Amino acid sequence: MTFQITLSQSGHQFQVEDNESVLDAAIRQGIGLPYGCRNGQCGNCQGRIKSGTFQYQKAITALGQQQQAAGQALLCQAFPQSDLEIEIDELTHTREVPTRRFPAKVTGFKQISHDVIQVILSLPNNFRLAFFAGQYINFILSDGRRRSFSIANAPHHDGQLELHVRHIKGGEFTSEVFDGMQLKDIVRIEGPMGTFFLREKSPRTAILMAGGTGFAPINGIVEHVITKNLPRDLHIYWGVRQFADLYFHQQALRWSQENENIYYTPVLSNCDATDNWSGRTGFVHEVVLQDFNDLDNIEVYASGPPVMVYAGRDAFVEKGMDSTHYYSDAFEFSNVKK
Repeated sequence: MTFQITLSQSGHQFQVEDNESVLDAAIRQGIGLPYGCRNGQCGNCQGRIKSGTFQYQKAITALGQQQQAAGQALLCQAFPQSDLEIEIDELTHTREVPTRRFPAKVTGFKQISHDVIQVILSLPNNFRLAFFAGQYINFILSDGRRRSFSIANAPHHDGQLELHVRHIKGGEFTSEVFDGMQLKDIVRIEGPMGTFFLREKSPRTAILMAGGTGFAPINGIVEHVITKNLPRDLHIYWGVRQFADLYFHQQALRWSQENENIYYTPVLSNCDATDNWSGRTGFVHEVVLQDFNDLDNIEVYASGPPVMVYAGRDAFVEKGMDSTHYYSDAFEFSNVKK
């Protein structure tokens, strides 16, 4: 049985097949709904159900009871039981950037910290990839599995892709990147993916909160803002364990020194005497809240480990922030060998 979904703000309609979530059906039919993790944890895909019924097939954590009572639902986990009318901000411009599959050649490796490597992928001749700063790509493995990495460069460098790959202990794919991948290797890519990118027309102050290699999409967003000379205030908070983990620290300092609308705050959570650190310490989301008491005119872009992304979301919402202005890209790790 199929059900019809109507998006009340745009008037767009699409069909959901049996045993298909609202979000999966929207993606399949080119409807640009916001999303992130697609597993019910990040909350990016929430919308308000104005009419109709649905069910969840597993427990969700990104919406509180009060939000659910108000009609909010996570569309990645919502399976219709009738026609639905949904209120959600549709990202119509993402429909102009189709997801494509293509080969890419590995043309650059650079060790940029003790456990992070910068990988440069060059695209085929006469091929350019349109994407929004902050989106990600999938590596398509030989058995069909996907491994996702954020694009670290801005869209004006559309002939190549820059990735920041952290070596995860026991991680099957990241170990292959560090130990097996070679220059001139050909890899299969799918992208761009995701709705983690700067809302350029928003009048709100943007907080860009990164953890570890979650700095990669933030790097692309900031370079895009600088290149386009966008009049947005950007407050960058980069949380890592120790000073050595701030692999692009000098570049971030230059941004703040050369652009009056860009502010940079590094935060260490586990510094020791060897760091000789006199800057901010603690959990990065708590440092943000120390600096911003009023969240009414704020939007947050959070990227990095799930524990940081979700702790930040919960803390900001508890302080009164509208969760629809919290955009996130949680870096989930797959196939870690025990």
